[in-house]
Amino acid sequence: MLRFTCQPGCSKCCEVSGFVYLTEADLTRIAAYLGVDQQKFERRYVYRTRHQRRLRKPRGKNRQCPFLQDSHCSIHPVKPVQCRLFPFWPELVSDRSAWRETARWCPGIGQGPLIQIGTALEIADEMRTAYPEAYGN
Repeated sequence: MLRFTCQPGCSKCCEVSGFVYLTEADLTRIAAYLGVDQQKFERRYVYRTRHQRRLRKPRGKNRQCPFLQDSHCSIHPVKPVQCRLFPFWPELVSDRSAWRETARWCPGIGQGPLIQIGTALEIADEMRTAYPEAYGN
């Protein structure tokens, strides 16, 4: 069993290095939320590779998510699947040492109600479904 609940005011998961990957549904939802058409959103915020779409990181010193503003997510109601499911990613849920390592910087791990491992694995499967190219599906 695991414990996790986001802590008020915390944005540590948004501050780590790496990319935020987007599904087509993420693109549509976020563009609508921002009130821009999807093409304009993509030109401004998305970097596409052959198999992936990811948010562009701002240039310069602060190279975190472009939607992290004043230590909070400015698109929280429509945040990408990857963000919504954190920390229930397959690579964290299936590896105790990775979970414990993440707990070193994520104050929400170890907090809140107990979550059955089966439930955590089901949530992690949502990541596999959303990002099949990342998980070899």
